[in-house]
Amino acid sequence: MRIRVRITGAVQGVGFRPHVFRLAARHGVAGFVLNSVQGVLVEAEGGDGRVRAFVDELRASPPPLAVIAGFETFEVAERGEKEFRVETSAEEGEPEAFLLPDLALCGECRREIFDPSNRRYRYPFTTCTHCGPRYSIVASLPYDRPRTTMADFPMCPACEAEYHDPADRRFHAQTNCCPACGPHIELWGRDGRVAASREEALQAAANAIREGRILALKGIGGFHLICDARNREAVLELRRRKHRPAKPFAVMLPDHPHPLLHTPASPIVLVENTLALPEEVAPGNPLLGVMIPYSPLHALLLAELGFPIVATSGNLTDDPICHDEREALVRLGCVADLFLVHNRRILRPVDDSVVREIGGEPVLLRRARGYAPLPLESPRPLPELFATGGHMKNTVAFSRNRRVFLSQHLGDLSTPAALAHHRRSMRDFQSIYGVRPAAAVCDLHPDYGSTATARELGVPVIGVQHHVAHLFSAVLEHGLEPPVFAASWDGTGAGPDGAVWGGEFLVWEGARVRRTGHLRPFRLPGGEQAVREPRRALLGVAWEMGRPELARPLFAEGEWTVLVRMLERGLNSPWTTSAGRLFDAAAALLGLCGKQTFEGEAAMRVEFAARGARLPAAAPEIEQDWAPLFEALADHSVSVPERAALFHAALAAAVARAAARAGAPQAVLTGGCFQNALLAELAAEKLRGAGFRVFLHRAVPPNDGGLAAGQLLAAGWEVKLDVPGDSWRDC
Repeated sequence: MRIRVRITGAVQGVGFRPHVFRLAARHGVAGFVLNSVQGVLVEAEGGDGRVRAFVDELRASPPPLAVIAGFETFEVAERGEKEFRVETSAEEGEPEAFLLPDLALCGECRREIFDPSNRRYRYPFTTCTHCGPRYSIVASLPYDRPRTTMADFPMCPACEAEYHDPADRRFHAQTNCCPACGPHIELWGRDGRVAASREEALQAAANAIREGRILALKGIGGFHLICDARNREAVLELRRRKHRPAKPFAVMLPDHPHPLLHTPASPIVLVENTLALPEEVAPGNPLLGVMIPYSPLHALLLAELGFPIVATSGNLTDDPICHDEREALVRLGCVADLFLVHNRRILRPVDDSVVREIGGEPVLLRRARGYAPLPLESPRPLPELFATGGHMKNTVAFSRNRRVFLSQHLGDLSTPAALAHHRRSMRDFQSIYGVRPAAAVCDLHPDYGSTATARELGVPVIGVQHHVAHLFSAVLEHGLEPPVFAASWDGTGAGPDGAVWGGEFLVWEGARVRRTGHLRPFRLPGGEQAVREPRRALLGVAWEMGRPELARPLFAEGEWTVLVRMLERGLNSPWTTSAGRLFDAAAALLGLCGKQTFEGEAAMRVEFAARGARLPAAAPEIEQDWAPLFEALADHSVSVPERAALFHAALAAAVARAAARAGAPQAVLTGGCFQNALLAELAAEKLRGAGFRVFLHRAVPPNDGGLAAGQLLAAGWEVKLDVPGDSWRDC
């Protein structure tokens, strides 16, 4: 008999064809295997029992890195073949194969680069079928070397022999190369002149770091800015040059035991900061973002140094990560002293992913290298749509049948360079997968760059309210069906009423999402400026309470006069229900942060202040009206940590009360505020205690990185937002 098998999913770039070839040899079947734009196609011919055993084992035991989405079998006419072969890839048809993320250095390749007897000893581009770049170097599907930037490097006879040897782990490894035929590194000065090549470049780069200099290193998906994490002066100089006064830096260590660091994704993981590093690495932060060397180049550099390095994204604040060496000379020339570059082209920048444990489980805060662009499964079919996401932590996404493909983290759209990067990424995503959307989906905010790019697609545009999109990003991840209650809390999202939403209680009931409540509104004097100055959020809160004196000490006389006049007249002082701005106000009242230098700084300081404090036996009973809580926060006889803990406890209890009133048995906690582990864990505990099934984000970021995915579901299912009259005082 002869059976044809069509396998879809993440089945290219994982050693699937070599796996099938070896399996066929073991079962004694003839036929072929090939890559196509749909996935992997296999035909197997032989005795009935042998063929069925081959297919059964293939279904049950795919390669470890493969993600199977579909496995179809058909009986076809016999051809009388006597051997099994790997055939040339087929390019026809609708793209259905999944692009695999870039994969961290595997253990076998790591051993090779440190083995003096191996021909790849100290070679920075050593890879195999189990590791190395994928998404960042692929031009089109199907995944084959000629469609990647490795096409620039014809294989030498030794690499060709490995590539065609079924017994070798580099059998059909598209990134296969060695020092004789592959990419190489060079060390450049700021003027672009070559200072050293190959091993000498690595040694000179390591020496520069030891001397306190700043290095720009071209990795798998883009550049890192690197300095000695133990050197306070070097860290401060990097902060000064990068215009990043306080936001924590990630650190790369020679090794660390956290299990997530040793997975193929190998993200940045937020762990307790127990290292004896200068405070300036992560000012005022008990957590430290750590990673280990996930590429051969990083592994060789860290082995040479033997100490922690700062390894932060190679960009200026708010700009996208650099991925081209000539571009890096221009954009990073004012930051880096030297550039360690290579000649393997990066087709699309892919930043490091970031993970934090919440409730004992990992939560993706930034979904990029190692995770994107693997799709997510929708609980219901969707039309083909393209979503442009939000303004902060932007991602884009498209839907096809039951799959949602979410891009890598693209960053904030605050600069022309960032917006241009967003547009390029949209075109790239559409081109790879042949996306022909029936409509474009975007945020309701009319001035977002992502709203403008949705209009540029030339198809009907559907606006989805920001917090509804957050809700549906959780629905997608957990495959939920209505009714579902959501606390959708973050800093900013345009409401259909013209107000700035951010502390929303929603219930998905099927064809509609009902806004069942929200936090008490207050004004933001100065609008956008209030986002940067938590003291202004406090003034808005205090003004609404009739207690402006709570904020008075934080302002000079002239500032106070102007801001009070603005509030009296309602000028440039939009109303907000934002939980994120409420955190800002609390930070200012507690003396933790009056002005913030990066998004989320004030809220982080409130969370960290509460760590270790005893939770109160009783907190002000609030649901939507936070005024009693702020009266309690103004009590200076209670310590700052205890008041910060009180703030979290009261808000968590408010979520549980709102859920009880809404009546849905399932509850999700979504939006950027639930990156706060203390708030998320307390709210989840309260909800579970009240009998709710509770869902926290895990694979889709709770912040705006998940918006594009949620936009697709809300638009694709034609869900309408129902906003009753403002009744917070009645609750």
